[in-house]
Amino acid sequence: MKEQMLSEVKNVFIENYGVEPLLIFSPGRINIIGEHTDYNDGFVFPAAVDKGIAAAIQKSDAQYSSAHALDMDGHIEFQLDQLKPQAQGSWENYVLGVVAEIQNRNKVIGNFNIVFKGDIPSGAGMSSSAALENSVVFGLNELFNLGLTKHEMILISQKAEHNYVGVKCGIMDQYASMFGKKDHALLLDCRTVESKPYKIDFKDHQLMLINTNVKHSLSDSAYNDRRSACESIAELLGIKALRDATIIDLETIKDKVTPENYQKALFVIEENNRAIMASKAIEDGDLETLGNLIYGSHNGLSKQYKVSCEELDFLVEQAKLNKQVLGARMMGGGFGGCTINLIEKTAANTFAETVSKAYEKAFGKSCSVYFIALSEGTHIVK
Repeated sequence: MKEQMLSEVKNVFIENYGVEPLLIFSPGRINIIGEHTDYNDGFVFPAAVDKGIAAAIQKSDAQYSSAHALDMDGHIEFQLDQLKPQAQGSWENYVLGVVAEIQNRNKVIGNFNIVFKGDIPSGAGMSSSAALENSVVFGLNELFNLGLTKHEMILISQKAEHNYVGVKCGIMDQYASMFGKKDHALLLDCRTVESKPYKIDFKDHQLMLINTNVKHSLSDSAYNDRRSACESIAELLGIKALRDATIIDLETIKDKVTPENYQKALFVIEENNRAIMASKAIEDGDLETLGNLIYGSHNGLSKQYKVSCEELDFLVEQAKLNKQVLGARMMGGGFGGCTINLIEKTAANTFAETVSKAYEKAFGKSCSVYFIALSEGTHIVK
């Protein structure tokens, strides 16, 4: 699929612009555990996957720049000195935002053309947005010799999301997509923005994603609400972020916050601990403990942080009925998207069939199943 996409964007590019482009592949990501901890300066445990964005990019002699989204059949032309955010929710903002943030750093770029296509399932919570942002900044850095480090590039991608897309995301998505390592997950400290890679041997198990194919409209506003709840509790505690709090600390202000916000903060503290314990379980090759931590994560996301939904909870309950599934949870911001399941390889296809039938019966619509492999981060394809 990746080769096919790269070949397609290259051909369309040459057809439209008559020159050989630079080819970039930027992966989507999964997160094994550590959800909603990233904007609390905590730990997350993501990995880049073998689905992502293929982009063809090259300098242009025209008086304007252009971007062509093959998936959306969309095309935009723009002047580098007249950038402004487009309608909310439009793919153009990811491209324009990155260009604007590069210029905000006083880096000079010339006009360019980009053609891109992705195979990250839409709304699956696998960060197609970060993959797109990273492919743009990585390509422009290369073409115009901007001298940006990978760390600077991901901060540009993150800022684009804050200022052009309007989502105050943490740094995990951009980081995992940029720094991913084949067959590894990265225990990322979101405060220092440094990670430790853990080689994962799933032995006779594998990861399987099940996409609910729903995205409830709550997501962006609920995300920003939860972020501000976490920030206000950290302020009450007199700390920089919830990453610095213990459960005992939280008890001291229990009567000053709503029960809902107390539970949200408790979840973040517990989830942060789960991420650290998961890295230990992986180091010890203890998949059973890892599975239990993954189930614990879902329980907290659903009952305490309240970012799950009926469809996600249903899929996790189905997983619990199957002894071959060691752990399952919702992945990503919530209110839709995917569950991630750690399942015995021999049982995967049967479980996929069973769960698909049950889901269709319960909701009158289909879910989609994906098998993924852990892969390299954003890179040039020769």
